[in-house]
Amino acid sequence: MTGYGRGESRRDGLHAVAEIGSVNRRQLDLQIQLPRALQPLESRIQEEIALRVSRGRVTVNLQVAVGPAAGARRVRLDRPLAQAWLTAVREGARELGLTDDISASALLRLPDLFIVEHPEENLERVWPAIREALHRALAGLLRMRRAEGRALAKDLATRLEQLANQVEMIAARAPGVVERHRAALLARLERAGLPLHADDPAIAREIALFADRSDISEELTRLRSHLAQGRRMLRERDPVGRALDFLTQELLREINTLSAKCGDAAIGAETVRFKAELERLREQVQNVE
Repeated sequence: MTGYGRGESRRDGLHAVAEIGSVNRRQLDLQIQLPRALQPLESRIQEEIALRVSRGRVTVNLQVAVGPAAGARRVRLDRPLAQAWLTAVREGARELGLTDDISASALLRLPDLFIVEHPEENLERVWPAIREALHRALAGLLRMRRAEGRALAKDLATRLEQLANQVEMIAARAPGVVERHRAALLARLERAGLPLHADDPAIAREIALFADRSDISEELTRLRSHLAQGRRMLRERDPVGRALDFLTQELLREINTLSAKCGDAAIGAETVRFKAELERLREQVQNVE
């Protein structure tokens, strides 16, 4: 399903902006664009989105700007390392009989004592702002997808109703299939110069075999059940796209079996129309969350 959302958050001198867009896709496909410093947060962002979106190609663009309140950067002294350096230098000075004249400026000459921190690199500090912006963007995205979903539900309900009508048309014609076959068989035998009485055992066996092979009552029952289940799914609040996708596969399997068994030209034509409408339904189901 398609949609777009944008969210902003201002916390602790940070300004986070999230933009999320989605287009149709059978599975969930996440494309997340992050600044290099924020890339360790990608798995958290994926989890937040996957809790709310189950299908679609979702593109996420996220930026964090540092305001004056946060400071452009901060320099931090690695105190344990500095203490270790001082201890080693003083011990060496005592052992060599040198004057202990270490001053604060001497620390600048010691390697790796000072760490320059960028605010956006402090992930635990940045994450609340990012999550808030992300949730606001997701809320906008989901509003658009729900609006589209309501329109899709109406369209799918109409298509399911059309399929149900076609099933009933097939069911109405099914009881006369055996009798029509019997009449056609007798007519063919007569045209071939082989007139047989309708009560002839050979005719009776042929009709009995045909009746058994062409019985589509089970397929009709399953088609009705599947269509009723589809209508129930449209009333659910949880995502049903994958379930509807599977249901269309089952409908196709049943109508193919029915078509192979029916032995009636009119029913065969109706199954072709059923499959054409089912294909349109299947294509629309790909757009459903």
